[in-house]
Amino acid sequence: MNQKKDVQQGTLALMVLKTLDMLGPLHGYGVARRIEQISGELLSVNQGTLYPVLLRLEQEGAIASEWGPSENNRRARFYRLTRTGHKLLEAEKRDWEQRAAIIARFFEVRAEDLA
Repeated sequence: MNQKKDVQQGTLALMVLKTLDMLGPLHGYGVARRIEQISGELLSVNQGTLYPVLLRLEQEGAIASEWGPSENNRRARFYRLTRTGHKLLEAEKRDWEQRAAIIARFFEVRAEDLA
């Protein structure tokens, strides 16, 4: 069986932005569960890691929050993507794709390609 992996440092903010972009406003627990679900249950999102990321994204203006009732009628803070967040998501997506393409080159190159 596969053991759940922690989210790699530096990727959680991108996952949060994409999750909110795709699914709309969610509370923190909902964000964590959706990230785990989207990963096929291969990732584990630690609440102690998630909430500082949510706070930082809100301070940067990428997300906004407001209080509302959760599914079980408890008071929860719901986060949504802002216009700034949409722009940041697009920039981060381009950056991630570029990094992935660079790493992919290292797996494709052969010694004779460098001669």
